[in-house]
Amino acid sequence: MENMHSVILGILQGLAEFLPVSSSGHLVLCQEYLGLKEPQLLLDLLLHLGTLLAVCVYFYSDLKDMVRETVSFFRDMYNGRVHFSDIHTRPHAELAIMVLVGTVPTGIIGLTFRSYLEKLFSDPVMVGYALITTGFILLISRFLPGDENRTGHVMILPALLIGTAQGIALIPGISRSGITIVCGMLCGLKRELAARFSFLLAIPAILGAVVLQLHSETPVSGECFSLFAGFVTSAIVGLFALKILMGIVNRGRLYLFSPYCWFAGALAICFA
Repeated sequence: MENMHSVILGILQGLAEFLPVSSSGHLVLCQEYLGLKEPQLLLDLLLHLGTLLAVCVYFYSDLKDMVRETVSFFRDMYNGRVHFSDIHTRPHAELAIMVLVGTVPTGIIGLTFRSYLEKLFSDPVMVGYALITTGFILLISRFLPGDENRTGHVMILPALLIGTAQGIALIPGISRSGITIVCGMLCGLKRELAARFSFLLAIPAILGAVVLQLHSETPVSGECFSLFAGFVTSAIVGLFALKILMGIVNRGRLYLFSPYCWFAGALAICFA
């Protein structure tokens, strides 16, 4: 049963972390209505690391180029060959810097409102309303224009706004992927870039959450195979979910998840 519990949580984490339906919201509802216990800290960390691995695998080429170009750019700037204003000539270095910029508002929101946000994880009614809100956020994408006249670069203001949106998604029931992708599109980013930036921005956010958990609590032990099963399941399911979502975003069909969010949110409120 412990192994099955880990696998179920791994599937839930892998799907809901990337599909725009809120993994934190679904975890709250599953604990409340399906009797699934909150995962032990060590398992919870491994589930998140599994989805982090999925992001790193899917965007491996981007991450490699971001590191290479960033190191190269700052070396050239140190040697006087370029100025910081030339960052747009190194698109992957520019993307790496914008990810760091976007992480700032997320960190500020998370640290400032941490105690309040933690209380929301015991309030399924609030999660229900947040899921309904997510449905309307996703619906916005239905009325946005296509990629014509959209930019292929992330600038400072959009990065800050998307990072703020990611901070708002710390509310359980607000989809991180959904709100950040829609925010990116509202900022004029191309669909694919909005989704790519959203998931690259998730990397420092997930790492930050893991560090905070390790700092505030003592990891509990668990059965090795059960922990491994949860980690592998979340990574594999997350990789497939990420691939599916990128295709949906590129086709401009993100709003198709709206009815599900409304339905899940209404059920949460009705059965509270």
